[in-house]
Amino acid sequence: MVKIVCNTALMQKGLVKEAEGLVPEKDPETAAVYTNENSTGRCLLTLLGLAFILTGLIVGGACVYRYFIPKHKVYHGGMHYAEQGNIKPLNLETREPYYLPMIDEEMEIRDNVAIIKVPVPRFADTDPAAILHDFDRKLTAYLDLKLSNCYVIPLNTSVVMPPRDLLDLFIELMTASYNTYLIHEDLVVTERIDDITELGFYIYELCEGKDTYKMQRRNEIIGLQKRSAPTCLKIRHFENIFVTETNICKA
Repeated sequence: MVKIVCNTALMQKGLVKEAEGLVPEKDPETAAVYTNENSTGRCLLTLLGLAFILTGLIVGGACVYRYFIPKHKVYHGGMHYAEQGNIKPLNLETREPYYLPMIDEEMEIRDNVAIIKVPVPRFADTDPAAILHDFDRKLTAYLDLKLSNCYVIPLNTSVVMPPRDLLDLFIELMTASYNTYLIHEDLVVTERIDDITELGFYIYELCEGKDTYKMQRRNEIIGLQKRSAPTCLKIRHFENIFVTETNICKA
């Protein structure tokens, strides 16, 4: 008998060589394409992650500002007033007489703008309104809270105090008792305003989506006679040491 002996190590090397011959060599161009695709994917994922992080920072910052940064303070004030014919000077030492009507307001200062809210009065036959005085643009806007109409007129600086003085007045009203008097002003609606963007940000915010009109003071319109019983918006409010009754009527 002839005995055949195989070298195991040589056989394994031969099998490896055969296996290597069966596996095709990698194409350099294909490898480059795969590498570029992987790089692009990683870049997109990185950008997406950064976008999520930035969004989180913006939303988080807005929440922090909303809940932790102090907001504009709202001041509350009230005045007792005498009707016309019983005009008296301002008296800070006298206690509020219970028999005189009283007007309440809330006031807020933003930048160089005073925003005043006149609620439904408890006793007087007047209307609730929001009043905005823009001292930069020298404009006043009245918002009729019943009909949701806006009325705009040049700011009357002889009646409306500057923001700093107005703020001081409301701070005093929180501790002092006021007995003051009533004056009247008659305003006339003249024409509709179609584009309110030119009235400034704050008036636009107040009057957006509402019918908005220009006004003039009745005594400034030559030849206009006062109607016997017009339908008017009547607002009693104060932006000074006296109360003003503003009548807004159609021409």
